[in-house]
Amino acid sequence: MNEQTPYEKLGVTEASSFEEIQEAKNRLTQQYRDDSKVVEGIETAYDSIIMERLRMRQEGRIKVPERIRFPERNVQVSANPPTISPNNSPQWLQRFIDTPSSKDILISGGVFAILSGIAGFSSIGQPSLAPLLLSLGFFANIYFLNRKEQRFGRAFLMTLVGLFIGVGLGIGLAQLLQISNLAGGTTQLPVSLTIFFVFWVISSFLR
Repeated sequence: MNEQTPYEKLGVTEASSFEEIQEAKNRLTQQYRDDSKVVEGIETAYDSIIMERLRMRQEGRIKVPERIRFPERNVQVSANPPTISPNNSPQWLQRFIDTPSSKDILISGGVFAILSGIAGFSSIGQPSLAPLLLSLGFFANIYFLNRKEQRFGRAFLMTLVGLFIGVGLGIGLAQLLQISNLAGGTTQLPVSLTIFFVFWVISSFLR
């Protein structure tokens, strides 16, 4: 008696589609799952058919679906692949960064814009208002920061650091304006406006 061909072992023909061959292999494997020798023969027949069809595909004789793979080479792809968080900033930095609402940005921006406007007008005839306006801005910044996490000490220190940064940047800006003859011979207004801008950034985007 002639030995069965791989197609005959699976009960399919050479005209059978890949889906039909796959279905026959799965059905027979399940049917003879208790007989390891028979299952091994089924797997061998299936591999032989796949090898033959891949070879025929390389020769351009048939078109084999791309999903044909040997069972041991199948790669299970997760339906929900893990996503990579876009936020790769350090943990310590995330504790300071805030994501304010548009309302919060407008409120703090409005307060410091008013103080900046008063500072601009008062610098013409009443420069003595600058210390008062800066004091108001200082305490306003503490208020905006403290209401986020109720940590007054932290809000005070951040405001103090912001004041120093604003003074440094303001003096640098004033010197540039003086070089360009745009500062009118005074550093008070550029420094005040820079401090208010720094306060707005801190009170809006930090916590």
